[in-house]
Amino acid sequence: MTSQPSTEPLPPTDPAALPLFADPPARPGRIRGDFSLPPLGAGPAVLDEVRRRRSVLSPAATTTPASGDEAPIDWELVRAFRTVVAGRLTAALGGDWRQDVTADAAVTPRRAVDLDRDEQERYGWAVIHDVLKEHTADVVKAGTGDAWSGAEQARMAQAVFDAVFRLGRLQPLIDDDRAENIFILGHDRVLLQLVDGSRVQVDPVADSNEELVDFLRFLANRSESNPRPFSESTPRLHLKLDGGARLAATAWVTSSPTVVVRRHRHKVDTLAAWVDRGCMTPACADFLAAAVRGKWSIVVAGPMSAGKTTLMRALCGQIPRQEVLGTFETEYELFLRETGHHDVVVDWEARPGMGEIGADGRAAGAFDLDEALNDSFRFALDRQIVGEIRGREVWTMIKAMESGTGSLSTTHAAGAEAAIRKLVTCAMEAGGHVNRDLALEKLSGCLDVIVQLNRRVVAMPDGSQQLRRWVSEVVVVEPGEREMGYSLTHLFGPSSAGPARATGLMSERCRDLTVDGFDLDLYQAEADGRGWRA
Repeated sequence: MTSQPSTEPLPPTDPAALPLFADPPARPGRIRGDFSLPPLGAGPAVLDEVRRRRSVLSPAATTTPASGDEAPIDWELVRAFRTVVAGRLTAALGGDWRQDVTADAAVTPRRAVDLDRDEQERYGWAVIHDVLKEHTADVVKAGTGDAWSGAEQARMAQAVFDAVFRLGRLQPLIDDDRAENIFILGHDRVLLQLVDGSRVQVDPVADSNEELVDFLRFLANRSESNPRPFSESTPRLHLKLDGGARLAATAWVTSSPTVVVRRHRHKVDTLAAWVDRGCMTPACADFLAAAVRGKWSIVVAGPMSAGKTTLMRALCGQIPRQEVLGTFETEYELFLRETGHHDVVVDWEARPGMGEIGADGRAAGAFDLDEALNDSFRFALDRQIVGEIRGREVWTMIKAMESGTGSLSTTHAAGAEAAIRKLVTCAMEAGGHVNRDLALEKLSGCLDVIVQLNRRVVAMPDGSQQLRRWVSEVVVVEPGEREMGYSLTHLFGPSSAGPARATGLMSERCRDLTVDGFDLDLYQAEADGRGWRA
């Protein structure tokens, strides 16, 4: 096995051929030398050349300002080390090392197929430490610089590891527990939206818009994710990142590449936790738990970032452990397999397709939620749970609910009645054969409950702010007069300022849930003002 660079073109399966591992192409306004990586184990040429190139560039283009006494990270140097590390991993493990791999820190040649992901990463750490140690020794020996301190070397090692195995310059933001949303508005403007609703600007995650787009393309095609197209002909990207965060991106149709990353702070949540956080009342939690156990079909509605998916997970936690679950999502968000609440979860994810457009108007390889639901009827499921409803997938939700499984879904809406109108609009997107009356008939016949969420940033007396979320109304849906098409009974709320309280309005149908644990006395006490207070 040789470590000498090859002059042959890299095969597409070689990680060094991927955008993340390649030196960025020359860009207007940037001065680039004739630098090329030397053979592995060479002297300080890499370090010297990177420093020479860095001296003719703007410091802001190559370093990230550090806080406190920390030295800034030289991203040009990180890219050089990344290429060296990727080359050594490819030489030692073969071109398939980026697949499902992880081993002992001892750096001995092993094939990637012999390693799992954790072992692959431990092997990678060993290579990174060797590369940094060699270059530090070369620099000191040549007298071209000072040795790094332990803290400086640790920061560089982490940056190289993130560049090779994770999300590069984006990774520290993903790991920041203060952050709820990350807004990337072009390469040079990055904002963190914190858990209290405030926003702070942080360092760039790329040196140019071209580099940012290349990085997004890499994410779209990486083996860990369901591959998705991202190009001028497909200018949108939606996917789950490693670790569970959700990424939405667009380019070419906006003034600059734009990315929003949503971090899920409560992957495992409970209704009791919602009560403890002051987001719903005990009687509301009790009713919703009984409705889930009673296999009522529920839609959780609310504005963006109101906590709809988080509440969905809490509701799913009320499904008995022995039930076999199927989830259907355009991009993974529920992660019910990871909660440990259920023994069997089959999770389907739609695939947009990346081939030629066929006669049916679909790209080759596409797999939609309706196909997944049709397949699922052979999987002995007890429940079919359809994730977020944004368009025509409402028919997949209706089909799941009509199957009598007690399905759950989410959608964006400003109120419970607005949620009905939104779902009708989505259903009519299926074509001219679907009119309002048909959509209303289907929805009112299969949908049982709408749980509406609200959110608001509240200014505190000390000048700080706090982001509050709460259940603002819970309504029971039933078929109604033909003019309206449905009937809504407000069991809780509405409330514009805090958790919705019991109204005392209850149909006989709700009383049937007593067999599933619904506590009528708790509900009535709250309605009478003798129960919980916000």
